[in-house]
Amino acid sequence: MGSDGSDIKDDFSNRSSREWCDEALTRLNAGRPESALDAARRAADLDPGAEWAYRLISLAHERLGRDADALPAADPADPQAHVNLGLSLLRWEHPRPHHDPAWPVDPRETGRVRRALEVWSRQVRLLVALATLAIAGAALLLDRGAQAQLGGFAVLVLLAPLTVRQARRVGLWPYVPAMLCRDPWLGAAVVSAAVSVVAFAAWLLLGAVPSVPSALDPVWAGLAGIVVLGWPALAAVRALAETWRGRPLLALAETTRAREAPEHAHAAQIDRTARRNAGVLLWILLGRTWSVLVPLVGGALAVEPRAAVAALAVPYPMVRGYLGARHRTDRWLPAATALVVLAAAACAAGGLLEAWRAEPAATWAWRIGLGALAAAPVVYGARAARAWWRGGPGPWRTSLIMCDLPVGAEPSVVLNPEVRQTFSYARSIVLSYGDALGPRVAGAVATVTSSGELRVITGLEAWDAVEADPRVAVFAADPLQRRFWVEVRGIAVPGSDALRVTPKQVLVGEFPGRHQRH
Repeated sequence: MGSDGSDIKDDFSNRSSREWCDEALTRLNAGRPESALDAARRAADLDPGAEWAYRLISLAHERLGRDADALPAADPADPQAHVNLGLSLLRWEHPRPHHDPAWPVDPRETGRVRRALEVWSRQVRLLVALATLAIAGAALLLDRGAQAQLGGFAVLVLLAPLTVRQARRVGLWPYVPAMLCRDPWLGAAVVSAAVSVVAFAAWLLLGAVPSVPSALDPVWAGLAGIVVLGWPALAAVRALAETWRGRPLLALAETTRAREAPEHAHAAQIDRTARRNAGVLLWILLGRTWSVLVPLVGGALAVEPRAAVAALAVPYPMVRGYLGARHRTDRWLPAATALVVLAAAACAAGGLLEAWRAEPAATWAWRIGLGALAAAPVVYGARAARAWWRGGPGPWRTSLIMCDLPVGAEPSVVLNPEVRQTFSYARSIVLSYGDALGPRVAGAVATVTSSGELRVITGLEAWDAVEADPRVAVFAADPLQRRFWVEVRGIAVPGSDALRVTPKQVLVGEFPGRHQRH
């Protein structure tokens, strides 16, 4: 007999908020984040105060790559959330962009595959580039073209065992196409290496032909350019793309707000993370400013010197961000910032002086501006080399880190009927919390919501402390069974008129009787 599906519809319509959370967790674990997001939203609609539902909404957004949407649903008044929101505004990627969490493989295995592909692409591009330069130098300077070409073919033969060795380390070949699509820069590096090998082979074959028409000389030179300049060009494009990705000013504002937040249980760790990210964000702003000044100044020199006056406005966002961030830990950053500001001011002065026909002064102004503009990347390179040598975080996007928010997919602890009864009939309830001076207790009134959370009404001192450290404990004794007591430990979140405590651990016990006192 057939079924019209009405029983399935009734089953879904009669579900409670907690049952929808269970369904969302099942879909999330099955690799269906979009469907899990729908189920978690249904749970939140049924119980707007359900903490578990909002955690699942946050995790589903994170799985879908929507970090900016994930944070409001996860702890938004917390300074950690401001740090991570800054990363989202910068469109920061997780350390493993090549890996899909839904894949049934260990991320360490896909990381090993990525490492093998990266090593192969680097070795191949470096080898063929050096071989091209060596062959061209031997042919043009030493008149050893034939011998050099034989060495080039030997390099091609050498690439075979190198490729086989890295291919054996890959192993998970069915996942490689998806990894290259998820991580575009990894895909670009692999494709660039393959193109370099093909271009190198074609360059060697074209050079080995006895009589090559002069019309093919540009082709021969172009193949050499692809082999030699492909890697630097790709690196420059990547640096420029990462510099102009996201909204660093807003990200810097969120990071600064995290450093100015009230005292937190992990304030020192959050401050270190925020300072590190603020430094990287300021370097990104510096790179943006420099990349705008270069074409602007170049265009002014070539077309209209007076256009260089516009350079005065270019460093303004960078200077505003630098002063607002109050970043004092990176000693290289003020020097690079001062050079860029000096370059903008000197080039603008050079343009004006040239328009006023003050040639000697204009020449010196242009020299100072162009010299400062050229010195800024030197300072950046020195800072980057120092970080690379010491193994520390450098002035690049990959040095950004996120705060580890305590958000998980597991459900909150279920309060059984005995615990619910205790809080319903208790005459006295005590809230335990911590502040800067140590542990504190306060009287409170508590009820249990339909979603299994505690709704606690207490004094304003506890609210201020919970803003900094949300870990609390609620103690109650059952008047019907005077020796029965309950302690609920959990996470408190301020609501409109009460604290909502999500249970993480429940302790139940009995007070000692008369025979136990002796």
